[in-house]
Amino acid sequence: MLRPSCFLIGLLFLASLPLPAAPPKSLSRVFSDRFDKGADHWEPSDVLAWKVVDSSGNKVYSQFKKRSDYTPPHRSPYNMSLLKEIEVTDFELNVKVLSTHEDYGHRDVCLFFGYQDPAHFYYVHLGKEADDHANQVFIVNDAPRIKISTKTTAGTDWDDKWHNVRITRNSKTGDIAVYFDDMKTPVMTARDKTFTSGRVGLGSFDDTGDWDDFRLRGKRVGARR
Repeated sequence: MLRPSCFLIGLLFLASLPLPAAPPKSLSRVFSDRFDKGADHWEPSDVLAWKVVDSSGNKVYSQFKKRSDYTPPHRSPYNMSLLKEIEVTDFELNVKVLSTHEDYGHRDVCLFFGYQDPAHFYYVHLGKEADDHANQVFIVNDAPRIKISTKTTAGTDWDDKWHNVRITRNSKTGDIAVYFDDMKTPVMTARDKTFTSGRVGLGSFDDTGDWDDFRLRGKRVGARR
């Protein structure tokens, strides 16, 4: 049993941790997509794993192939679709997601940001059960992914309903915050300054999911050739 004194010390330590700094409030609208006109603004790692489909009378961007025909250079997600020609520094990304995979311990979706190339980027793994390789914020830096989370939960409680996800990034402080349905309290945080800008994207490690109502506000740093 944990002694009261140890418990109090733990609470004091948690209280002393700095809160993640939000991105500046002056962020401009960069891009939004409801996929009503297709997915021409997106670049999937495997074009045969993604398509726009009808869902209850609405168009959604569906990643329907569990293990896409893409082999990353280092251990990292197999399913990825990146927003074309846009890079941001500070940003706020909002999107709706429906996990369409059968339930199991690592049932997941992923969101990508700070993307430089296939060997250098960050991603958020929203997994059913947390461990060192699931339900964390990760960096891929010319090596297999490494968790950089300073906070996470016991897991993302996936069901067969749509959920709202938000990621915020402050490039000056390195702060990253991830929100799931509750937009007041982050479910994950991290702090890293390795990549201060880059592309953003959607996907999963090796599962499936549908995406809708993508909105990106931020500081754009120019089109990527």
